[in-house]
Amino acid sequence: MSAKSRLSLIVFQTLVVSLVLALFGRLFYIQVLDSDRYQIAAVSIQSRDIVTPAVRGAITDINGVPMVVDLPGLAVSISRVDLDKQEDQGVSVIAKIASIFNLEYADVFQRTRLCGELPKDNRAGCWNGTRYQPIPIIGNAAKEDALRIMENSDQFPGIEVASIPIRSYPSLSGENVAHVLGYVGAVSDEDLRNPEFNYYRSEVVGKAGLEVQYNDYLRGIPGVRTVLVNRKEVVTKQSKNIKAIAGNNLITNIDAKLQAATEEALKRAVLRARSGGYRGDAGSAIVLEIKTGRVLAMASYPTYDPTIWQRGLTVKQATDLFSEKTGVPALSRSIQGLFAPASTFKTISAIAADNAGYDLNGVYNCPAFVEIGTRTFKNFGSVGAGRINMEQAMAISCDSIWYQIAYDEWVRDGGLKPKANANDHFFKAAAAFGIGKSTGIDLPSEAVGRLPDREWKQRWYENNKDFFCDYRNQAKKADLTPYLIEIARENCLDGNKVRAGDAVNFSIGQGDTLVTPLKLAQIYAAIANNGTYYQPQVARAIVDQDGVVIKDFKPIVAGKVDVKQSTWDFLKRSLRAVVTRGTGAGSFAGLPIEVSGKTGTAEVFGRNLDGSAKDDTSWFASYGPTANPKYAVVMMVSQGGFGSSTSGVGVREIYQTLLAPGNEIFPKGVPSAIPKVDFKAVAKVKVDPTGVKINGSKLK
Repeated sequence: MSAKSRLSLIVFQTLVVSLVLALFGRLFYIQVLDSDRYQIAAVSIQSRDIVTPAVRGAITDINGVPMVVDLPGLAVSISRVDLDKQEDQGVSVIAKIASIFNLEYADVFQRTRLCGELPKDNRAGCWNGTRYQPIPIIGNAAKEDALRIMENSDQFPGIEVASIPIRSYPSLSGENVAHVLGYVGAVSDEDLRNPEFNYYRSEVVGKAGLEVQYNDYLRGIPGVRTVLVNRKEVVTKQSKNIKAIAGNNLITNIDAKLQAATEEALKRAVLRARSGGYRGDAGSAIVLEIKTGRVLAMASYPTYDPTIWQRGLTVKQATDLFSEKTGVPALSRSIQGLFAPASTFKTISAIAADNAGYDLNGVYNCPAFVEIGTRTFKNFGSVGAGRINMEQAMAISCDSIWYQIAYDEWVRDGGLKPKANANDHFFKAAAAFGIGKSTGIDLPSEAVGRLPDREWKQRWYENNKDFFCDYRNQAKKADLTPYLIEIARENCLDGNKVRAGDAVNFSIGQGDTLVTPLKLAQIYAAIANNGTYYQPQVARAIVDQDGVVIKDFKPIVAGKVDVKQSTWDFLKRSLRAVVTRGTGAGSFAGLPIEVSGKTGTAEVFGRNLDGSAKDDTSWFASYGPTANPKYAVVMMVSQGGFGSSTSGVGVREIYQTLLAPGNEIFPKGVPSAIPKVDFKAVAKVKVDPTGVKINGSKLK
């Protein structure tokens, strides 16, 4: 054998030996060094997790009365995988289920459709999960209906009946409180992909309100039983069994009786507006504890039945919740509705005037109208009151005094060519109360409102300049009126400028200024508390199933408005005068409780869906008792007309519940201690169609 052949053989042998060594090395690594990982992978292929959702924590009022609780119930669900295998794609089964539960076939069909399967404009009530998880159709089904399905399972292929915890709403005092509580729903694919959540497909999680805000506390820990199966899906072994741990409970600052009374007062105010010839399409009412910021009641109208999420939404219900025709019941006006504050804003204007050097004890002219440039700004009702002092001006809500003061200050600040060091007393006074910022309430999706100062005007101009400069081509045909065309021309030229009209409107809470009802309640709580205001809080405490406090929510100071004590004294005298001899006197006549407040009637630009002009927004913002303020109460009725006759009467009714002599809700003050709650007893609450039973006693 030649040397060259021997060399080739050696190289070949070396290669073979290297490959063999590499193979054995890899086998050693897999079978010895990395065996744990592959054992886990092998087990996962033949293992199945059976998840038992945890009982979700209860939500109670400030006294421990349950407002939301998990109760055992029978749920009916559909398997899309099984339906898709049937010859008719489950049509006959869906029809049977619809018949049993008196549902529309189209609604049940829609609920079993994945949202991605449907056009974007036809997804109301669709399923946002996957076809591989049970799709709930009925929550808390009647026992006889559930048994009918279970006993005839061969006639209902793909239909499952299971006993699961179901979110229930006892409403022991008749409270609705849907916008505050929120609701729960199935885990979405997006939730499952988020590693921070560690959700299981069969869970329900918070979707809105307190349910989502405190979901981590309420959720609990699901139970997981892992079994091993063979290739025929027969269980061969149980590898682990972790029991579910119930969620913690949330005690709120809401008082259920006060909440029910507030909701009823708001509803009556809306109906009163309608009976007076106004549209009265929506509203909000709020009660805050002044020295803590605790939210004692918060109502929004229109509302909805919170149990619909558990029973299963029909297509009509899903559509109506977000339809403008029905008033968008899903919208919480208290924290998501934005409205011009109108004359309730004059308390802030008084502070601005004081800071600018005007004598709040002086006498001023209140003419029927004021000419500014080419525009005429009319006093309310186009009636003048002559020379009056500022306290009387606040009481009767004179506008024209503020037109003159705001215009004079605008001129001093440089007018259309503002000084570099412009005082901007009105803007700064509003900013001190946090207008244009959120209140920080512990609820999701709070709107921030709008402070239309110079910075906002510049941002607005940059975002809208192109539209206004090409208004004739881009605007709707219906908006091509001479007036709007002229407005567009002005905005194209100098829309970033604070004009005289902007300053004048700002001083009486009109123009571009927007607040939520909650923000206005916070402002009036600050006035009653000499400038200190708190972050509104709904939560009082988190406690476990044994009543042990996990988290205690303390009051949080949100801000401080620094003005002279004499200014606060003036505002308090003025706001009392509104109720005793001013615009609110008729609504509060004979009330055996001294309260203080301010009416507001905000003009609204725009039209309704039917083409009619929008009616004014009705406001009444207040605090009481006057001598020792404890509560701030605000009501707003959209398209409700006058502030006094609509919202003022509603606020009066709330005070009658709050402070009625000998029958007040908090005779010893709002409870400061966390209530001791027997959550085992809470779990025994029973809800039936005719009322609520607790341990055998029926309450209405």
